[in-house]
Amino acid sequence: MRFGPTPRGARLARRLVAVRLDEWGFPHDGDTARAACLLVAELAANAVVHGRVPGRDFAVRVALSSPPSRPTLRVEVTDPRGESRPPTAPAAPDPTDESGRGLLLVAALADRWGVREREPGPAPGKTVWAELDLR
Repeated sequence: MRFGPTPRGARLARRLVAVRLDEWGFPHDGDTARAACLLVAELAANAVVHGRVPGRDFAVRVALSSPPSRPTLRVEVTDPRGESRPPTAPAAPDPTDESGRGLLLVAALADRWGVREREPGPAPGKTVWAELDLR
């Protein structure tokens, strides 16, 4: 799913992921959907704030994998700013800061998360991903 690099695009991404998860059997009020929607909200907000290039969208992908040992829900947000990579170990912001806690939330909620360069092609970019183990 592709979205405009605006706060409205980030909100729409979260809402559409919630609908998709509900279709897959993860109700809106369940722990998995809540965690996944919060991951999407934080990663999409980061794509809008830190990965924005005017005229270029960001993309959101959610996928279920079900290997016998560990079924997983994976969330990916791809933006066009490959040079603007988040830290792999986010530091706690100053207590008086009004922002800067999104990746701390991602690290706390996700079983795994990371960043990879966008697939080779004509445009640079990066994908920030997070995984939830489905128990």
